Parts: sequence; structure tokens; C-alpha cells
Amino acid sequence: MILQRTLDHSIKCSGIGLHSGKKIQLQLHPAEANTGISFTRIDLGVTIPANAAHVCDTRLCTTLGKDGVTVSTVEHLLSALAGLGIDNARIEVDAAEVPVMDGSAAPFVFLIQCAGIRELSEPKKILRILKKVEIKDGNKRCALYPSTGFKISYLLDYNHPLLKQRHVSIDFSCQAYTREISRARTFGFLHEIEQLQKAGLALGGSLENAIVLDKYRVINEGGLRYEDECVRHKILDTLGDLSLAGLPIAGAFEGVRTGHETNHKLVSALLADQSAWRIENASVPIQRDGISVANEQLSPI
Repeated sequence: MILQRTLDHSIKCSGIGLHSGKKIQLQLHPAEANTGISFTRIDLGVTIPANAAHVCDTRLCTTLGKDGVTVSTVEHLLSALAGLGIDNARIEVDAAEVPVMDGSAAPFVFLIQCAGIRELSEPKKILRILKKVEIKDGNKRCALYPSTGFKISYLLDYNHPLLKQRHVSIDFSCQAYTREISRARTFGFLHEIEQLQKAGLALGGSLENAIVLDKYRVINEGGLRYEDECVRHKILDTLGDLSLAGLPIAGAFEGVRTGHETNHKLVSALLADQSAWRIENASVPIQRDGISVANEQLSPI
């Protein structure tokens, strides 16, 4: 039997908010079994469960809200928690967004590893995909399919010489989240960032926490961490967004030119169709960096 996981002890850090540009305090705490992931705005005393029902905005990032209180840019931290197999955690922030750190999930992975990971006494549960669920929006498309284990495939296709028809497929039964995905940074185009900052957004954005491209090239002095870093970041984001289903997914995701909005629509459509999934206990895993998948020839999760 595979058991649920939480942090071994509390840990905290601080960083800059991508949109506010202000310093934000973040704390991660262990949580009891079957409580899931939640965000608490300690400045306002409001706790928001990290699930699809509380997604209130998907422009530029994924934002959770409750009773008029919001926490934005949650996807990188959620991705790190999912990538390390954390089922239950309490997250505290003192502002309306999670700090952007270096624009990837790697700092959050490091934070979780420093806190340690502890197994709880309850079995880990997963959401097994039983039939195809798909969302289409113009030339954007994403879908979840039945599949052994957990896989994400993504096609990035921007009108930019470095971002045309870039495809990556990750099978988490044999490829490690921390090595293949966690270090991929968010990205943006120089002219768009300048426009956002003039509008009072992305005030904390810089070459220290994002890949920035002009019309032809990456302008960051250190270049890219992966040759296809931008599409890998899309997979990072997707994992964080899919975690808002409330349980780890056993199935395959395929995305074409999609983002937070379509990811949220897909998760919502999946949860609304109870014939498309079932909840099972996890067993007989092949683990890579905490993501548990199963060899279905041996035993279903």
C-alpha cells in the first residue's frame, strides 16, 4: 500500500511577487492525511483549498479565491508539491501572490526537500482517467486520456523563430521531475513585459526570474537551462494546474498551444463527468521524484 505524504516539518522563505514587485513571506507546514493542499492568507486570516472549484482567474497565472480573497501564481509551487508526491500541506503567505523565486519550481523543490517528506498512515488515492475528456478553443486543444501511469505531452507553437513547433513528452514513470522539468523557467516577450509593466503588472519580473525573448533570441546572459526550456515550463505549469483536480491523476495529458485557462476548463470538465474517472488507492508504484505511477499489468493504482 502506498501512503499519503506530507512535509516532515515547517519551513519558510521569502521572495518577490511577480506582479506586485513586493517582498512576500511564504511558509510551508505539514498537514493531516486527507486534508489536501491549502493556501492561507495570514494577513487576512482566510484559507483557500487548492482545488478547481476555487480557481477564480487564469489570466497570466492561476489564481485561487474565496470570499473575495485571492492568492495568485500558485502553479509553480503546486507543481513542485505534485512532483515530489506531497498530498497534504498547509501553505501560508502574507500577500495576494506566491513569490516567483527564479521563475521555475526548483526553489520550491529545494524548500520541500529541506523540510523533509514524511509518510502518513492513510493510503494515497489517485484519480484514474477512464475515458477521453477534451477541450478545444480555436487552435488550442488539451485532453486527458486513459493510460498507464502519468504522462504529459505538449506542443508549443508561437510565432517566434525559437518557439515554432516545439514538442516535449514526459513519461513520469521513467523520467524524473526534478531533473527534466523543475528547473524550467517561465518566459515572456520583451515587448509584452514592457506593456504589462506600464499597466502596473509584472512589476517584479526581471531577467532573474524569467526567460525574456526579443524578436529573434533569448536575451538572458546565461541562455537557457534546457534547449527546449519554454515547452518544459509549459509542462511544469500543466502539472500544477492538473493538481487542482484534488488528487494525483493516472492518465495521459496532451496539450497543443494551451495555458492556464484551458487547463482549468479541462480539469473542470473532467470532474463534472463522473463517468470519466474513478478514485482508487495507489499500489505497486514505480516512483520517480515522488510521482507514483503503476504498472497496470501488476496492479491498478
